[in-house]
Amino acid sequence: MPTKVIAVANQKGGVGKTTTAVNVAACVAAVGRRVLLFDLDPQANATSGLGLEKVEGASAYRPLLGEGSLLEKIQNTSFEHLEIIPSEMDLCGLDIELARAEDHLQQVKRAIQPVVESQRFELILVDCPPSLGVLTLNALSAADGVLVPLQCEYYALEGISMLNRIMSQLHDNSLNSRLELIGVVMTMFDSRTNLSQQVVSEVREHFGERVFETLIPRSTRLAEAPSFGKPIIHYDKYSAGAAAYELLAQELLVRLDKMASLASSIA
Repeated sequence: MPTKVIAVANQKGGVGKTTTAVNVAACVAAVGRRVLLFDLDPQANATSGLGLEKVEGASAYRPLLGEGSLLEKIQNTSFEHLEIIPSEMDLCGLDIELARAEDHLQQVKRAIQPVVESQRFELILVDCPPSLGVLTLNALSAADGVLVPLQCEYYALEGISMLNRIMSQLHDNSLNSRLELIGVVMTMFDSRTNLSQQVVSEVREHFGERVFETLIPRSTRLAEAPSFGKPIIHYDKYSAGAAAYELLAQELLVRLDKMASLASSIA
């Protein structure tokens, strides 16, 4: 499979975005695919969620300003087939600094191109900040697709409608004509409540097959895992959260393989 760059994005915080990025990356790596997790969120929760310390100078800050190579920032993790470009607080300044640059929405695309061309990875997952600022727009400009985590609550659709408008603008302005919505994943699902059931039904009605069949449950074990620096499949392999993310990873791989087959048939 050619390297695919997938942005995990939602401008609303607290929807399970980083949890999804970390655990999908780990589950895809666990089936033998080579995965790079690119932590583009200054909060660096994906970095600590894989057991890495936040180290000054380790992030993509300099390469995104045109100083050095992003390849040099890739680090191993404790998990086979899974590597990371870590984050740290210095990324906070990039929204301002990138805005001054020419082609300021193309800097992630420029920096990540050598990583894609190296063919070291089959999948690159970019954990975006919980906003639609310059860093997220850069990630969307560089990505082949977007994976959107949505919390099972009534404000969910408001967030994704804004993201859809941004994606349309990127298409219309020729910044990224290949960008597509890979899928919507419903998170923090509680089968005991009517609210969760109603929200899932409404989102499925709106997005149809774009919504993954797998529902990510609200889970104490999922919430605990990051504090131990482990994805859920390495923290509690037999938990409901681990089973859900393993199924989600399988669904994602099926969609990506279909994309690759379609692209090769068109070529």
